[in-house]
Amino acid sequence: MKKLIEKAHTLVEALPYIREFYGKTIVVKYGGSIGDDELSNFARDIILMKYVGMHPVVVHGGGPQIGSLLERLGIESRFVAGLRVTDRETMEVAEMVLVGKINQKIVATIQTLGGNAVGVSGKEGKIILAKKIDVTKFSAENRIDIKDKEDLGMVGEVEKINPDLIKVLENADYIPVIAPIGFDDQGNTYNINADHVAGKIAGALNAAKLIILTNVSGILDEEEKLVSSLSESTARNLIKNGAISSGMIPKVICAIESLHEGVDKVHIIDGRVERALILEIFTDAGIGTEILL
Repeated sequence: MKKLIEKAHTLVEALPYIREFYGKTIVVKYGGSIGDDELSNFARDIILMKYVGMHPVVVHGGGPQIGSLLERLGIESRFVAGLRVTDRETMEVAEMVLVGKINQKIVATIQTLGGNAVGVSGKEGKIILAKKIDVTKFSAENRIDIKDKEDLGMVGEVEKINPDLIKVLENADYIPVIAPIGFDDQGNTYNINADHVAGKIAGALNAAKLIILTNVSGILDEEEKLVSSLSESTARNLIKNGAISSGMIPKVICAIESLHEGVDKVHIIDGRVERALILEIFTDAGIGTEILL
């Protein structure tokens, strides 16, 4: 009986959060660094969110999987400041992995477990209008020295998000699952950082939350202790003094940008933790790091 009562208390604890986010959009970025073992748990969390009246939108990455296939095909991967130099051959592989494999695997898992999902890339419905990444701007934002003339190939950034198709899918009670592939008005295809895409989509949808699932516990301070909540100014100071570094910088930058574009809250959490989304959304304590303006 005691265990049953504890379960009942957990449901009661979730009630105000269900009420708060009922009918609202929550964008979730599922990192490619999270292992396959966690996918079923993630899918169940997403389905639960949908069934209690929220509108989850999934954006996924896939860098490790792209690298693995390139290696098997004998195609060398070269990186500049953490960005994969993407020629046309690499772009074809990236699109095949992101759209044809990872996207469909997430969709299939959600549907197998009782949800309704539709997989799209940024090309469908002109969701993501992209352009070639501005290397100078990227290097300045991320405190990385990149030669201005360094050609990264088909590495892109979001120029504009058209949320119409996403809203159609939401209104039809589907869970949109979006691969971070965009194209420009000349029809050129670009591989875009999934954190960047998730932040821009969250802003375009006026999402109540953007949740970035990664393979670390959250943001750590100078003493390597988890920071549960921080402001934009504190985050920028942590970047400046080097406490936030490497691949965490783009995540924090995109989080700050999405807040300025209308997203209420951003969370960076460890997607390897069982029931990570449920713990973050439905409990008083939450996990990971919350970023606020």
